[in-house]
Amino acid sequence: MRSPVAEDGPAITALIAACPPLDPNSAYCNLLQCSDFADTCIVAEKDGRIVGWISGYRPPSHPERIFVWQVAVDSSARGIGLGGRMLDELLSRPAVRGATTLTTTITEENPASWGLFTAFARRHDAELTRSERFKRDAHFAGAHDTEWQASISPLPTAPSN
Repeated sequence: MRSPVAEDGPAITALIAACPPLDPNSAYCNLLQCSDFADTCIVAEKDGRIVGWISGYRPPSHPERIFVWQVAVDSSARGIGLGGRMLDELLSRPAVRGATTLTTTITEENPASWGLFTAFARRHDAELTRSERFKRDAHFAGAHDTEWQASISPLPTAPSN
């Protein structure tokens, strides 16, 4: 696992496209995540090929949070706990130090994501709460399912060096 670089953009764009129901971002958005947000993103490789991706950032208005935007795992790497290991790796990053809450948004009909984040909360002895964040009609003009915010806290404290 490593931080992404801009050259990873095309492979990440292809991985996201191969992982429905994830929303496909523009290639430019993925490039920005790989460059400007590299410290809060994770790439997992197997045999030189990108098989896992987490994009995240620290919201400026809520610096106590780490927001996980997307988690993508290639079909060849599913079922081995890669998503959870990437989340754990994200928590170990210096750029995430001091975050007390992990937040993400998930549609109701995404059992894989609910399972990943529920297991993460349980593994870290944290509480997962959920609330509507972006509503189908009010925020997506009926074109996208409601996004529920999952908040997990407290996050484990990184050991001091």
